[in-house]
Amino acid sequence: MQKSSNTEGTTRVTVKMTDAPGAYDAVILSVKQVVILSSGGERTVNVNGTPIDILRFRNGRDTVLAGVDVPAGRLQEVRLVLNNTGNRVVINGISYDLNTPSGQTSGVKLKVQDDLTPGIAYTLLLDFDAAQSIVTTGNGKYNLKPVIRAIPAAVSGALTGMVVPAAAFPKVYAIMGTDTVGTVTDATGKFYFPGLAAGSYRVNFAPIAPYAGKTVDNVTIVNGSVKDLGSIAITQ
Repeated sequence: MQKSSNTEGTTRVTVKMTDAPGAYDAVILSVKQVVILSSGGERTVNVNGTPIDILRFRNGRDTVLAGVDVPAGRLQEVRLVLNNTGNRVVINGISYDLNTPSGQTSGVKLKVQDDLTPGIAYTLLLDFDAAQSIVTTGNGKYNLKPVIRAIPAAVSGALTGMVVPAAAFPKVYAIMGTDTVGTVTDATGKFYFPGLAAGSYRVNFAPIAPYAGKTVDNVTIVNGSVKDLGSIAITQ
């Protein structure tokens, strides 16, 4: 994954949750908020509070908790804040309240060290370990001490470059199969495509008259990286 200290712009981060299996009928979590902290700032997303049976999301299945634009930079911490009530475990058909530890209002803190590149979408997968997260007190009660592993992954790439001369002011199209994404250059001739799916693209430049069109083939986009085409000369 490309490393970057650039803190300009934002990165779209989607937070998902999955489960490592545990020997229970159901584990119900009532999620209140997801807090994402990067070197560029902090974002808090209020979750609708609908109870989630985490055991439904095993073996590659997951559920989306939140999606938010986060200031680009170094991803530092994610906090999962649960409601004080509504957390339950079902064992042999019987439902028990899960008592959350004191201080739960501040959230379960997950340290994550990865770079968020502007314009590149990321997925942050929270792997909840049900087997280790539920502790019996010995008197028929159960405590929730969440054991969660955060797994960040870039799920898109980006494309940039500079058209010379800027006066050509072309429309720029990134084409892969039947999918086409378009943009225009700015006053300096720069163009930028954020959030492109990985793959091989054909990039078409359609300038204003009297400049001639141009095509660049076999442009490879890689998840987590910004592909820079450098200077693209447009002639009359």
